[in-house]
Amino acid sequence: MLNFTMSGELVAFFIFAALMIGGAVLMITLEKVVHMVVSIAVVFIGLGAMYVLLEAEFVAFVQVLIYGGAVSILMIFGMMMTKHGSEGSGRSRPLYETLIAVGALSLFGLFFYAIRITTFPQTARFHPGDDNTMALGELLFTEYIVPFELVSILLTVAFIGAIVLARKGE
Repeated sequence: MLNFTMSGELVAFFIFAALMIGGAVLMITLEKVVHMVVSIAVVFIGLGAMYVLLEAEFVAFVQVLIYGGAVSILMIFGMMMTKHGSEGSGRSRPLYETLIAVGALSLFGLFFYAIRITTFPQTARFHPGDDNTMALGELLFTEYIVPFELVSILLTVAFIGAIVLARKGE
């Protein structure tokens, strides 16, 4: 029923998929916020690698640059500027965790069964056209330079305002 040939692209897909799933699971199970941010950064970078496999290099670059870098750093800055109570003081609930595990495995089994019985149409291999990254860059830095710079100024002002509001409470 499963007809596929093993290729480097497929191996890379499974490696990045396992990396992303592991990072997502760690994100929801870890107790320290810094560790959560690192695990979500791993998910973001894995998603960027998936975009490379899909031959969307610009989207991959933006994914790693914006989410893998900027959002993770912003989360760490936000953590550093706020006060935290006792982290990791949650008590263990074995019945609740067992029910969640059974539900997750049931959902996985349902998805696995649905994928196995579905017949997917045969499509032609995708052949992307010319590299549109240069065209996008030319548009961004010629025709849309003013909105681009205004958004960067707006984000800088918002970040400074957040710092001022966080410091005002001390």
